[in-house]
Parts: sequence; C-alpha cells; structure tokens
Amino acid sequence: MTSAPGPSAPDPSASPPERELGAHPEHQGRMGFFARLMENDVAYSFTRSPTAIIAATITVLAILACFAAPLIAPFDPFDPAQISLWDGKLPPAWAEGGQAQYLLGTDNQGRDMLSTILYGGRLSILVGLTAVALGMTLGVALGVISGYFGGAVDAFVMRIADVQLTIPGILLAILINGIGRAVIPQELRDDFAIYVVILAIGLTDWPQFARVARGATLVEAQKEYVMAARVIGLPAWLIMLRHVLPNVLRPVMVLATIGLALAIIAEATLSFLGQGIPPTTPSLGTLIRVGNEFLFSGLWWITLFPAIALVTLVFAVNLLGDWMRDALNPKLR
Repeated sequence: MTSAPGPSAPDPSASPPERELGAHPEHQGRMGFFARLMENDVAYSFTRSPTAIIAATITVLAILACFAAPLIAPFDPFDPAQISLWDGKLPPAWAEGGQAQYLLGTDNQGRDMLSTILYGGRLSILVGLTAVALGMTLGVALGVISGYFGGAVDAFVMRIADVQLTIPGILLAILINGIGRAVIPQELRDDFAIYVVILAIGLTDWPQFARVARGATLVEAQKEYVMAARVIGLPAWLIMLRHVLPNVLRPVMVLATIGLALAIIAEATLSFLGQGIPPTTPSLGTLIRVGNEFLFSGLWWITLFPAIALVTLVFAVNLLGDWMRDALNPKLR
C-alpha cells in the first residue's frame, strides 16, 4: 500500500528569493490581485493607450503638485510677509529684468507666479471636485428615484431637468451666484464666495447626471435580480441602494470625469467675469482676470502662465474622460 505523498520540499535549484516568495501566501495573493487587475478589460485598455497614460500622468501630477503647494511652492501668496510690492510685475527669470527667485515672474501684487499658480490650481481643482460631487450626488439620487418609480415622479423630475437644460449653464451659474451674493451680507461675501461658486456650478450640473442615472436605472429595473428583490419584499430604498446604484455608477463616473474639466472651466469663467472667487484669493480664473488687465501693457506672463496651466489641466482631464467613455462602453471598442 502506497502512502499518500506529503508536502513537496522546496526546489533546491530555486534561488533563495524564489523559495521565500513561494512560502508566503500573502505574496501569492498580491500576485493574484495584480494578475486579475491586468486581465480586466479597462486596465488592459489603459495600458495599451498612450493617450490615456499621458493624460492620467499629467492629471495626477497636476493634482499632486497643486495639493502639495504648501510643501513645494517657493512662496506663500497668502502670507503678507512673503509679498513685496517692490517686486511686483517682474518678468520671468530668463527675461531681462527677471530675478532667479521668481522663476515665472510676479504679478501686480508682487506674488510669485509659480506659487500663485500652484495655490490657484489647488483652489480651482477643489472647487471643481466639490461642485461635481454635489451635482453628481443630487443628480444620481433624483435620476435613480425617477427611473425606479416612473410615472408622475419621473415626469416631474425630468421636466425640471429638461427646462434647466434649455438654459445655458454659465448663465444659470451666474444667476445662482448672483442670488447667493444678494442673500449673503456684504461683509461676509468674500468669505463665502467659494461656497457660492461651488453651489452655483453644482446646481447647474445635476440634470446631466440625472438623465444618465435615470436611463441606466430604467434598464436595471427590468432585470431579473431587481424583480426578484421586489418579490421577496425588500423595500424600494434598499433595492435602489444595494442593487441598482452600483450598476448605475459606471456611466456616471465617465460623466463625472468630463464634468470635472467643465467645472474647472466654469470656475475660471465666473472668476474671469468677476462673479466668482475674489481677486485677493488666487485661483486660475482670478489670475487670468488680473493678468488680462495688464496684457496690453507688456506684462504677458501674468495671463499666459495661468492660462497654460488651465488649458493643460482641462485638456488632460478631457482626454482621460474620453478614454474612460470608450473603455467602459463595449460598443465603442
């Protein structure tokens, strides 16, 4: 009678690292995770798309640089002790009259342009992310409810969305921003300006999210697993939250990525028109607005560098959103 074979001994010909790696199940688990990740269609599409890789790299680096501004920026544009009016309107370091400590020059207030772009980019990205989160939360909630219940609820929500979509987004944002400024006392307007801008952009964006979420919900609501959940008596809110919402998020995330670029542009537009962030608080929009006043006097760098930063960031985010749309939609592959 042959005895059952015991556990195999480590291969003596294998190198020590290989024997050690084979002995740790957690390493095998990590390798299994990365193997599954690379087998994913979206991950595979990403690794095969140079455009997506470049766009994602630019976006991630820009976000990291802006949010790390207190650590990497040469100066703090919010600290009066680091601002000198005597150094105002200096050209970039490589131009005649420039100084090495101000690589991209200074603005009319004596603030270092590189530092203000980093801090301003952080504010613009923060406004964009928060506004998109607000619009997505409101729009997805109303869209899922509208698509799940249908009938009068669906008609009411969608008619409001249709009416709002007929109004240009920037005009509606200016209207909401103006109402917010009228309600807030004069002495508090600058302190609450950023919140008013976020509210204006977020309330402008919700119809797009609602329409996408409603369309996906209408499809999911007819599937067998949702009908089975209804039959066993699960409450509607639990079905929507546990079963419908996770399957709605994929197209919503694509829209959110593209919406981030549009929200950043909206903030810059409002600030450029004098309806957004006050000029004393650096954002990409306020920097372009301030620089525009000096553009024809030869101080081109005050407008040009913030504009380049804005265009580069928005272009990269848009490319990333376009790739996500194609990668997550099998019909477009």
